[in-house]
Amino acid sequence: MRVIAWWLPPSPAGHPVHQKAGSPIEECNYLAQEPWPFVMSSLSKRCKEKLDTLAISVMNMYPGVKLRVTEAWDDEGYHAPQSLHNEGRAVDITTSDRDRSKYGMLARLAVEAGFDFVYYESRGHIHCSVKPESAEARSGGCFSSNSLVQTETGRKRMSELHLGDRVLVITPEGQLDYSEVILFLDRDENNTRTYLSIETESGAKITLTPVHLIFTETNNTTTGEWGSYTTYAKNVQIGHYVYVVSHSASPEIGQQLILDKVVNITVATEGGVYAPLTQHGNVVVNDVVASCYAVMSDQKIAHWAFFPMRILHNFKQACRIALQKLHLVQLRTPKTKRNDQDTGIHWYATFLYTLTRTLFPRYLYT
Repeated sequence: MRVIAWWLPPSPAGHPVHQKAGSPIEECNYLAQEPWPFVMSSLSKRCKEKLDTLAISVMNMYPGVKLRVTEAWDDEGYHAPQSLHNEGRAVDITTSDRDRSKYGMLARLAVEAGFDFVYYESRGHIHCSVKPESAEARSGGCFSSNSLVQTETGRKRMSELHLGDRVLVITPEGQLDYSEVILFLDRDENNTRTYLSIETESGAKITLTPVHLIFTETNNTTTGEWGSYTTYAKNVQIGHYVYVVSHSASPEIGQQLILDKVVNITVATEGGVYAPLTQHGNVVVNDVVASCYAVMSDQKIAHWAFFPMRILHNFKQACRIALQKLHLVQLRTPKTKRNDQDTGIHWYATFLYTLTRTLFPRYLYT
C-alpha cells in the first residue's frame, strides 16, 4: 500500500488539537484502495508511538511544518518479501514542505524519537523502522531517574525512592495527601528511554514516557470531579491543561491543586526507568499530577485491575502489625529499609498485560 499522509499526534476524544486553521490531521491523498484508518491499524503499536513522538518534535523544530509519511503498510508487493513494510514496522518520511535541507535534522529527530533503525534510503525520504512487538514489553510508562516526588521528609529523586516511602498524591476528593509506595511496576536504573517533557505556564515540568497516563482538561475548569479524564502523554497538546500542585507564599493557603496550561512539549532521551504504584493510583511528580499506570488507556479500569495487589499489601501490613503487637517481629526503625523488588517489570504487571491483550478490547490500548 502506497500512502501519503500528514502525521500529527492523535487528538483524544473531546480534546481538540490546537492548530492553525486548515491544517489537516491524518488526512491523505489516497494512492491505494484502502482508507488511512486501515493503515493506522496495520502499523505496529511501537511504530505508531514513535511516529507520534516524532510528529511533536517536527512541529517544535519547524513551526508550521508537519511530518509527512510517504510509505507505510504494504500489502500490494511493492517491497521485497523481507521488507519491514510488510509487517507494519517501517515507514518512509519527509517533512510536509519537502525541503531536503531539513532531512538531516529529520533523521536525527527520528533517532531521538526512539526509532530503532534510521537511514537515508534515497534522496527523497528517510526510512525508519522499529523492532518487533516482542520488544514492546519494555516500552511501557515510566518516569526518569531525575524526576522528583514529594515525601513526608522532603523531596526525593525517583532513583532514591523505596518501597514503603509515602509520597504526595491526590485523593478522590481532590485533596492533597501522602500515600505509600506499595510496589514498582517497572524499575531499572540502567535502562534508557525516550521521554516527553511537558512544561506548563507556571514552569512545572514533568518527564514521562509517551504511553504513560496523565490527567488533563481542555480548559481551566473541571467538568465534575477532578481527574475525570486521563490520556496518554503523547496525546497532550499545547493549550491543554494539566493538574499542578502550586506552592503559595502564604502559610494560610499553602499547597493547592490547580489547572495549568501546557506551553511546551519536547522529546528527550534520559536514563533510568521508574514506575511507582501508590494506594491511590496517582503520584505528584515535579509538581504535576500523573497516573501510576500506562499502556492501558482507562485510569479507572487500570486502578481496578491492581486491586488484588492493594489487598495483598494491606493484608501483609495487617499481619505485620499483629505480629509486632505480639512481639514476634521487631519494629522497623526509620533506618531499617524494606527490601526493594528486583530490577525489571513487576510480575503482576506482565501478567495483566498478557491477559488483557487477549481478553479486553483494543480500544483500551489506543
